[in-house]
Amino acid sequence: MNTLAAQEIKRKGISAVDEQLKDGPVHIIKNNKPIYVVLSEERYKELLVAEDEAYYARVRTSLDDLKVGRVKRGTAKDLIKELKLED
Repeated sequence: MNTLAAQEIKRKGISAVDEQLKDGPVHIIKNNKPIYVVLSEERYKELLVAEDEAYYARVRTSLDDLKVGRVKRGTAKDLIKELKLED
């Protein structure tokens, strides 16, 4: 994990982050905990595209399930009963 203390950013400014970004995302540490992650714009865009693709894949799978009848309709009460979640 590529890390940088928040104190280091206060001392060096954004150039401290720029140096670390060359090796990938930078986890900013504050009070000994990773609090933030800084990404390059390119990596951020890649993540947005991947998120959209995953969303559309889930929707396509759901529609496929609906087409072939792998969908069961009912109420929440029916589901709780079927899963035997009631005493």
